[in-house]
Amino acid sequence: MSDARRAIFFATVVAFVCCLCITTASTALKARQEVNMRLDRQKNILKAASIEFGVGKGSAEAVSALFKAHILKVWASNDGALYPQPPDTEASYLPLYLTVEKGAVVSYILPVNSRGLWGRIKGYLAIDADGSTIKGFTVYSHQETPGLGGEIESAWFQNNFVGKKIVGKSGQFASIRIAKGGVVGELDNVVDGISGATLTGRYLSQGLATDLATYEGVSLRFRQNRMGKNLENIKNLE
Repeated sequence: MSDARRAIFFATVVAFVCCLCITTASTALKARQEVNMRLDRQKNILKAASIEFGVGKGSAEAVSALFKAHILKVWASNDGALYPQPPDTEASYLPLYLTVEKGAVVSYILPVNSRGLWGRIKGYLAIDADGSTIKGFTVYSHQETPGLGGEIESAWFQNNFVGKKIVGKSGQFASIRIAKGGVVGELDNVVDGISGATLTGRYLSQGLATDLATYEGVSLRFRQNRMGKNLENIKNLE
């Protein structure tokens, strides 16, 4: 065998072994990756709901136990009716999380999936049981520029959402908007923006408006006290 053929053969064997190792590692780690992804989302949902899991309580078992004790996943129809499982029909149903304390629903959490400057922005937005007031906002996945749009994952930015309203003065749906820079005056529907990240703020505002409009049926039922806060009432509601 010539030197050239030996080199090609050696390179082929090395490439095959490397691919085999990568495939094996990927398969072996897949279950762990899925557990870590689920844990990260559970942490973000708990954070959006203002439920602290604190230092020393962040293990997978502890977080899962806290999530199970306080968060109930349900499905909502377009008009806001809730179901333990999506009914077997062709209609689309929306995933929704309820925050439960002492048998009562204190807030609901909807998933956020917005366009960003460089990719999708995914997170959770928690709204008080009044159907109007934001309780928390988190981001668990994004591709925004570090130090600029990437600040959407910072606590200072996310905390700006707390206490803001998704309705206007008349009580009608108004969504929430991220300002270009700081907010001037008392504006219930506007959040301080990030300097140098105008497009990220614009895209996230548009995404939040779309997601909130999609879940407006749920919010309206809460605002009109048609949902009730008792967990049993919600479980039986159709």
